[in-house]
Amino acid sequence: MEEKFRQQPTNIVKVVLFGPESTGKTTLSEQLARHYNTVWVPEYAREYLQDKWNNERKTCEPKDLLPIAEGQMRLENDLAKKATNILVCDTDLLETKVYSEAYYVGHCDPVLEKYAIKNQYDLYFLTYIDVPWELDDLRDKPLERERMFNYFKDTLEKYDRNYVILKGNKKRRLAMAIAHIDKLLEK
Repeated sequence: MEEKFRQQPTNIVKVVLFGPESTGKTTLSEQLARHYNTVWVPEYAREYLQDKWNNERKTCEPKDLLPIAEGQMRLENDLAKKATNILVCDTDLLETKVYSEAYYVGHCDPVLEKYAIKNQYDLYFLTYIDVPWELDDLRDKPLERERMFNYFKDTLEKYDRNYVILKGNKKRRLAMAIAHIDKLLEK
């Protein structure tokens, strides 16, 4: 059962866009994939939860987190086989763990937590809250962006993840991310 939460071995560079809702992660994921002529891993939770909202008018519940984690890893493992020399991930299980703890009073399923910590990436891009918040069916914490940003940052530090904070407009963020990825690819 737990196999479905595990990363498959690969020799490509993996980067993760990481941070609070509505901070430009998806936009930047698409831009980076285009720049490096590779694929990017979308956030499975968005599709899963949008379908749930459309069909049941219900938001995320604790029972949704393992199916979301499973879907995320299935996408990542499948797309890693199609990537060139880099895989851009719009999220990872560590982000799912952060949201689990933030929404469910510190609780995270032990299986999710295990693989959120175990799965590894070469670099995290922590997206700052200096872009306008955009409303949609799933976003619900516009007044908690600073608290959530700090939670994401603290999590990266707690688990000793290599990360860079991205600030500024789309053009500046993209240039900064490319510079950091190019350094990784040179190694």
